[in-house]
Amino acid sequence: MSNIPLRNEQEIEKLREACKLASDVLVMIEPYVKEGVSTGELDRICHEYMVNEQKVIPACLNYHGFPKSTCISINEVVCHGIPSDDKKLKKGDIVNIDVTVIKDGYFGDNSKMYVVGEPSIRDKRLLEVTQESLYIGLRQVKPGIRLKEIGTAIQKYVEKEGFSVVREYCGHGVGTEFHCDPQVLHYNGDDGGVMLKEGMVFTIEPMVNAGKKEIRTMNDGWTVKTKDRSHSAQYEHQIVVTKDGCEVMTIRDEEIAEGRISRVMVNM
Repeated sequence: MSNIPLRNEQEIEKLREACKLASDVLVMIEPYVKEGVSTGELDRICHEYMVNEQKVIPACLNYHGFPKSTCISINEVVCHGIPSDDKKLKKGDIVNIDVTVIKDGYFGDNSKMYVVGEPSIRDKRLLEVTQESLYIGLRQVKPGIRLKEIGTAIQKYVEKEGFSVVREYCGHGVGTEFHCDPQVLHYNGDDGGVMLKEGMVFTIEPMVNAGKKEIRTMNDGWTVKTKDRSHSAQYEHQIVVTKDGCEVMTIRDEEIAEGRISRVMVNM
């Protein structure tokens, strides 16, 4: 696994810029996520903002044939939901919007959950646990730990709370390409012996199901749903390993204000 890139300060600065733009899209779209809007419309708003305002390339568009600029996943859709004018948001829906931008050849990748109106008690708890599981993952990161410690901590917390972690999708290295090594599992699995080093850049993005962990892929080849039709949630940040923790490059002001994580995490 020596092919995991270690980024220098110039590269990290470029990645910071891309990540800030990616997180800005998630903040920008928030007021539009409401009852009656279609996921196709949300995608168009994001696309126009990325292309016209930010002057970035939406990384998802045409990636392996994906037809839209964002992934928008509602309720039992685990990931890779294809935005559509036919799919209108309803009261109580929980929605993941996943945005990746390319700025000057560098990628910024993040996602978060939104709620249309008031969520059910179960969904509210699902969102809280999923977000906290990401933060627990972030708190593990520092040079010298095994990569698998991230996933082990996430799985332990999620299952203790009565939810399950999807196995088929993981976090990933990201930088001058969309996906590269390392693969960041969100459960206790084989990490190939990878030890974290300063300068590694990757995402942590646990997908947590309210029911069982099993999933199924729809006929469109993209949309992934829970097998038991239970709801699913996901939060994602892109980070760089620092000398004593990590820097959360896609952090949003709302999270800094909450105080549960900070841009620079010192994990001693």
